[in-house]
Amino acid sequence: MPRITVDGTEYEVAEGRTLLQALDDLGVLMNGVDIPHYCWHPKLTIDGSCRLCQVEIEGIPKLQIACSMPIQDGMKVHTKSQRVQDARAGVMELLLVNHPLDCPICDQAGECKLQDYAFAYGVPHSRTQEPRRAGKKRVDLGPTVMFDQERCILCRRCVRFCREVPGTSELAVFARGDRSVIETFPEMPLSNDYSMNVADICPVGALTTKDFRFKIRVWFTEDLPGVCTGCSNGCNVHLGVANNRVYRYTPRRNDAVNQTWLCDEGRLSYKRINADDRIDHAAVRNADGNLVSVPYESALETAVARIRRVIETKGAGAVGMLVSPHATNEDLAVARRFLDALGSTQAGFALVRGRKDALLIKEEKAANAAGARAAGFEDAAPLLERVRGGAVEALLVMGHDVLAPAYANARAALEGVDTLVLLDTHRSPLEALAHVVLPARHAAEKHGTLTNVAGLVQAVQPAVEPVFEARAEGEALWRLGQLLGLRGFEEPHPQDRTGA
Repeated sequence: MPRITVDGTEYEVAEGRTLLQALDDLGVLMNGVDIPHYCWHPKLTIDGSCRLCQVEIEGIPKLQIACSMPIQDGMKVHTKSQRVQDARAGVMELLLVNHPLDCPICDQAGECKLQDYAFAYGVPHSRTQEPRRAGKKRVDLGPTVMFDQERCILCRRCVRFCREVPGTSELAVFARGDRSVIETFPEMPLSNDYSMNVADICPVGALTTKDFRFKIRVWFTEDLPGVCTGCSNGCNVHLGVANNRVYRYTPRRNDAVNQTWLCDEGRLSYKRINADDRIDHAAVRNADGNLVSVPYESALETAVARIRRVIETKGAGAVGMLVSPHATNEDLAVARRFLDALGSTQAGFALVRGRKDALLIKEEKAANAAGARAAGFEDAAPLLERVRGGAVEALLVMGHDVLAPAYANARAALEGVDTLVLLDTHRSPLEALAHVVLPARHAAEKHGTLTNVAGLVQAVQPAVEPVFEARAEGEALWRLGQLLGLRGFEEPHPQDRTGA
C-alpha cells in the first residue's frame, strides 16, 4: 500500500484514492489533519469547484486541490504552510464577497461550515464596498425544503446528490459566471424520498428543512446516537435533544448501513416519540366496561389475577403472547423466557409491510423483525387462527401492528379472548378490546439492541425519559413473571440490578 507523509506524519493508505478520500478512510480528515472543504463529500462525485482544499505537495510547483489529487507512494503533503494559508484566506474572501451578513438570524448558525471556516481560515475584514448580489429569499423548493438563494456558495453538493443518490435530478445550476444560481427545473419540485438530505450536506444556511427551520437553536441541543425505527434497515441517526424532547433526526454516518443518508419518512418519524397520542397512563377495564386510570403496579396485579384465573381453568397453554418487532432483542428474550417458564408455545409477531426502494427504504416497517425471528417467533397468522378457534384465552399483546390490513380478521379474533393485556406506546383501536393497558417505552427511551434486515445488531440507549410512568416491554413482562411466581424471575430485572 502507498505511504504518504502529511505534515511530517506518515500514513499507509489505500491505492487509487485521492488525498481527501484517503484521509477520510483513515478517519483523520478534520480530525488531526485539517484540510477544509466545501464541494467535496465522501459519498458524492468529485467536483473540485470550491478550491478551498488546496495543499502544497513537494515536487509540484503549484498548489493542488486535495479532493482530486491522486495518491502516489512517497508523496509529501503540507497543509499548514504560508502558501496554503494565504490560498485558503483568498478563497474564503471570494466566497464571502456576496454572502449576506445575517449570521444572527440564520438558522444554520452554530453548525455552519462557512461560519466556522471564516473564523479559522478567513480574513478579519471585508475589502469590498460594492453592494452584495441579491438573491431570492424563502424559496419553496418542495414539501420539505426551503432555499435562501443569496446564501448559496455554489458548491453543487445538492445538485450532485439529487442526480447521483435518488436519481431524480430536480436541482441544477442555471446561468453562468457571477449570475449562476441553483434552482429546480420548471414544474419539478424537490420532492423525492430523500429530499431533506440536501439540507444536511449544504455547508451553509442556503437549504434548510421546513420541519426544523427556526424551531430551536442548535447550540441548545445535544446530538445523541440512535437508530431510526421506521423500517428494518436500522439507519443510524443523531437525535437532537433539548429539554427532554427530541427535536429532529439527522443521519449519523455508518457506511455499512445508511452511509450518510436518511429517508424523509424515517427522518420525520422522531415525531412519534413526542406525539400527543402516546399512552401516558396504565388502565384497567372496570365492571362497567370502561378503561380507568390506575397506578402501574395495580394494573400489573390486575393482569396477573386475570392470567392466573385462565391458567387455573384452561391451563398454561391457553396463555399466548403477540410480541412486537419494534421491541428490543432484550425485550424479546424476556418474552421467550416468560413463555418457556409458563409452559406455553402460543406466540407470534405481527409485521406491517409497505413500499420499498433500492436505496434505504425496506419493505418491513419495524426495526427488529430479524431479531423477532432469531428469538424463535413466527408470523402472527397461525396464532390468530388458534385464538379464533378458542385455544387461547389470555393474550399479552405488544404494540398494535396486528391491526394492519395483512391481519384483516385479527380484531374479530381478539374480541373473543377472556383477557387481553396490551403493552403499547401509542393509542389505537386495540385499546377498546384490552382489559389491561400498560404504557411502553419507545426505542429512544430504553437500553437494548435491534437487529436490522442484514443481521447487524445495533445498540440503542435512552435519549429522553417519558414524563409518565412507562416501562420497556421486557421490564413489564419480568414483573408479571415475578407476580405469577414463575421460575427464573425471582431476581430483579437485569437492568434494575445493573442500574442501566
